[in-house]
Amino acid sequence: MSISTLEGLRVLDLTRLFPGPVATWHLASMGASVIKVEDTGAGDYAKEFFKTPEETKAGLDSSFYRAINNNKEVIYLDLKNPNDQTRFLELVKQADLLIESFRPGVMNKLGFSYDSLKQIKPSLVYCSITGFGATGAWKHKAAHDLNSIAMTGVLHQLADANNKPIMPNLQIADLLGGAASAAMGCLAALWRAQRTGEGSFVDISMTDGTLAHNLTAQVGYHARGDAPLANEDLLNGGVPCYNVYETKDGRWLAVGALELKFWETFCETVGHPEWKKSHWALGQAVGSPAALGLIQDVGQVIRQKTLAQWTDIFATVDCCVTPVLTLAEAMAHPLFTERGVVKDDANQARWLQSPVRFS
Repeated sequence: MSISTLEGLRVLDLTRLFPGPVATWHLASMGASVIKVEDTGAGDYAKEFFKTPEETKAGLDSSFYRAINNNKEVIYLDLKNPNDQTRFLELVKQADLLIESFRPGVMNKLGFSYDSLKQIKPSLVYCSITGFGATGAWKHKAAHDLNSIAMTGVLHQLADANNKPIMPNLQIADLLGGAASAAMGCLAALWRAQRTGEGSFVDISMTDGTLAHNLTAQVGYHARGDAPLANEDLLNGGVPCYNVYETKDGRWLAVGALELKFWETFCETVGHPEWKKSHWALGQAVGSPAALGLIQDVGQVIRQKTLAQWTDIFATVDCCVTPVLTLAEAMAHPLFTERGVVKDDANQARWLQSPVRFS
């Protein structure tokens, strides 16, 4: 049974592109009523991002836009037009939460700052999502996900063996620093508003949120003055028990046997029980020549079989070993289809669903 835990929550979404729309998509997925307010000109230009020729021919917005706005009501207002301003203020009176992603000062110029809107709705929670926050010397700077992960040391950590930064296709700052942080902050502010009748201004910096979650690297920072480079630490390639290995057919196997019990099971399964004693918990130094040498030895063994063969071998072995799937493979995998994380629409197009389950 599906439970709409946020049923009755009224949200005005003035955001564009990715972080804000994802935040409100999550709220809508949990039962909130979201009205997405777009301008009467370009609207949300995410409609054109990654748009295929087939979508253009069919008159469809991009799947990128539809995926994160398919559970909202979309209306179009010119917030510089007096009539539309009046309509917008009526919506504010009915709303519990407003989320916007303009640069600091834009809403003030339109006459819709938090200070002005709280006069007509004292309990309103007003969330601003920006690249660098609503205060500080960088508040007016433009930013995308790449800039935020670059400024927080995250991109420095996402590096290959030659320490060249890798361009991730998962937008860490947008999703973690922006969307998740905004949803978390808004729900906390709404809880306060429900108890006190007082709203809040929720200031979300995607860059702050990303830095605050760069926790594993901060361990190295406190211990050594900076985060370790690739292949130097426990979780970034410096141990054989937590690594990725190429298979015979050019695919990859993820070995997450971090704890000793899992490593021992892995060693038995691949036919090398002598490796059991070579583990960080038993004194093998992380990133040491011995550890890096054993990584090469494990790699030679894994390259003897295909990914399908290793997947079958480890299917009933509990030691945190999984195939590295493509997205297409993941979208079709029973792990996700059985739990309803992906679902087909009427046209048999497969879409991601909210990962949160209530019962």
